[in-house]
Amino acid sequence: MTPVSDPSSFSTVSKCATKHLNLIYHVDFDKRVLKGKVALTLEVLEDKFSSLTLDSKDLKIFKVSANGQAAQFEVGTKHKSKGSPLEITLPFELSRGQHVIVEIEYETSPSATALQWLTPTQTVGKKHPYLFSQCQATHCRSMIPCQDSPSVKHTYYAQVSVPKELVALMSALHDGQVPDPSDSSRVIYRFRQPVPMPSYLIAIVVGAVESREIGPRSRVWSEKENVDEAAFEFSETETMLKTAESLAGPYVWGQYDLLVMPPSFPYGGMENPCLTFVTPTVLVIAHEISHSWTGNLVTNRNWEHFWLNEGHTVYIERMIARCMESEHLRQFKGIGGWKELQESVNQFGANNVLTNLVPNLHEVDTDEAFSSVPYEKGFALLYHLEELLGGPEVFMGFVKSYIQLFAYGTVTTEEWKNYLFTYFKDKVDILNKVDWNAWMHTPGMAPVKPKYDTTMADACTALCQRWVKAKEEDLASFTEEDVKKLKSPQLIEFMALLLQEEPLPLSHVKKMQEVYQLNSVKNAEVRFRWLRICVRAHWEEAVPLALKMATEQGRMKFTRPLFKEVYNFSKYSDKALNTFKENRGALHPVTAMLVAKDLKING
Repeated sequence: MTPVSDPSSFSTVSKCATKHLNLIYHVDFDKRVLKGKVALTLEVLEDKFSSLTLDSKDLKIFKVSANGQAAQFEVGTKHKSKGSPLEITLPFELSRGQHVIVEIEYETSPSATALQWLTPTQTVGKKHPYLFSQCQATHCRSMIPCQDSPSVKHTYYAQVSVPKELVALMSALHDGQVPDPSDSSRVIYRFRQPVPMPSYLIAIVVGAVESREIGPRSRVWSEKENVDEAAFEFSETETMLKTAESLAGPYVWGQYDLLVMPPSFPYGGMENPCLTFVTPTVLVIAHEISHSWTGNLVTNRNWEHFWLNEGHTVYIERMIARCMESEHLRQFKGIGGWKELQESVNQFGANNVLTNLVPNLHEVDTDEAFSSVPYEKGFALLYHLEELLGGPEVFMGFVKSYIQLFAYGTVTTEEWKNYLFTYFKDKVDILNKVDWNAWMHTPGMAPVKPKYDTTMADACTALCQRWVKAKEEDLASFTEEDVKKLKSPQLIEFMALLLQEEPLPLSHVKKMQEVYQLNSVKNAEVRFRWLRICVRAHWEEAVPLALKMATEQGRMKFTRPLFKEVYNFSKYSDKALNTFKENRGALHPVTAMLVAKDLKING
């Protein structure tokens, strides 16, 4: 492995590597803290080893020991996004190849960026509080002092003490539960994760949740009010897992459970091993399932190579759609993805280096760099290579072989590319014609737009153009039949196309509601785009609906653009600001930080 430094971490990954992490937590809902003890088993990678640096963020460190002996420690200056280095000096010297157990007693801060503490009113059941974590990309350090870099992979074991009316879950296999010997009102849940994984995949949830079996290796967890509905929604999980295995190789994590999150969860889903987190607005989990191979089993060495996680995951996700539905659907999804890439490039600006496939993240907050670029520019590159090298079966063969080679390890773009050239050694002349610099290190749109089959997209384009070109006297020609023939992904695409055009006149949007009844559509992807169309047309009745959707769920993909649309409608800018300020406390800390930035609020 070529040593590649991690610009998003303070930890000394070249001097030592965490092999196992043993975690003991006491969850305190009153103080909103985790009282913890972590024992890191470290393998020493150099001679005369006597000090190390770990990542930490807003942690209270009480004491540190090494192999049972007290060790000196110092928490360094806090960085604007990376937290603080935790410098530890060992009371002895070690040589390369030896192991040391470093134990740290600590407590998290109530404002830890990895954790969101919900009051009972913020849950569906309204009776009990709820806690969940989201560590990706660099927030694990706010709940565990650790080598918080994806270049380091380790197993873990955990014991979590919670009030006995609640359940604890982690990104690991269940290892039983026992009454808490020090407090009869609490219970200790135990977990083990035998497959080595990076720190960003450690996850914890504590709440009044229950589960239903949905397959031979899967249960769905959620608050009891919606657990049966969730079991129905995700009944295809096993079929999807089997399809993914047929494409990418065996599923190595044992259990594949799903947890339906409270609505404030900031992402659509999070591929925590053994326990995928999904928001209530997500209907398709093919993306999170695919991460079990690309991301979790083969991991980007640092966040500059995030496209290796996401581009390949989108590629496998769309291969699953091809197997379970049709090649037409895969092509259609490619067209939609290209549009999302255009939206991200427009948002960041075509010269912004954060739109590079491989960005430089030195002194960049990974949360601010997050966009659809690694997903969709990454997919566009892989699809372009598929076209050049012989089609989906041929290229999926490479992806499967790449997964087998780098399984349980980490990878950089350079290593991925070298293997691509090795695997396709008889097609090197084709690969040499690819403009690698334009793809990897140049901002803006991908240099080649793939030629997707437009069968499913044509109906969406035609309907969009009818609306764009319609004069007042043409409005009577629209009927509910127009959208009856569209499948749900096509309705979403129709809306996405309208958002790329100049705003429609208000009369058109009102007519669209009258004939298509879009206000009553429950699908979040449709509703989100429809409300943006309405606000852009300055339909005042849509403003409260847009702000309601922006606040009653917290998925950043929806919340950020909805707030921005209302803010840009000058008559309602103040309303957007006030609504955000009123609801800020209920939003996830990362979401709140980014919306504040969008609305130009300081602090």
